[in-house]
This record gives sequence, C-alpha cells and structure tokens, in this order.
Amino acid sequence: MSGEEWRGKKYSFFQHRECESFPCHKTDDIEGFNCLFCYCPLYALGEACGGNFTYTESGVKNCTGCSFPHRRENYGKIVERFPQLARLAEKKKKG
Repeated sequence: MSGEEWRGKKYSFFQHRECESFPCHKTDDIEGFNCLFCYCPLYALGEACGGNFTYTESGVKNCTGCSFPHRRENYGKIVERFPQLARLAEKKKKG
C-alpha cells in the first residue's frame, strides 16, 4: 500500500476491549492499541520482521516485548510488507 490513504479509515484500526488478553502487550497508549493484527503477519519473516523480539533457549521466536503491529500508525508499514509474505507462500519449483 503506497501513501497514507488508509489513515482514518475504519479498516485500519480495531479494538477488542472485551478480549481476556486486552491489551496483550504493555502500552502507554491504550486508545491507540490496535488489535487488527492480533497475530502479527510479520512473524513469518523471522529475523527480518523488524520488530523487537528475542529467541527462547529452544529457538522459538518470542514477541512479547514487541508492540509494532499494535500501534495504530504502523498499519501501512505492515500492509506494504505483504508482498514479502506472499513470496514466502509461493510454490517452490522442483529442480
């Protein structure tokens, strides 16, 4: 998504205040906490996601310290990375 045409659009922000985990990450901006990407689509990018993550001792990616997908202003930054995610999902040619 190019530009900022998504700003102020209802599709770019959602809160589920009745969720038992709301908010699922510490925040100083409860009004701007975006639940739209409850499960971060950038997780699949591994170390290239750009978020504040760590790895557990067993090698599992731990995103508990990351609020990137939950900040209202990051909607466009996430959506513009969807082509990277699509490449991950492409069928690989047998060679």
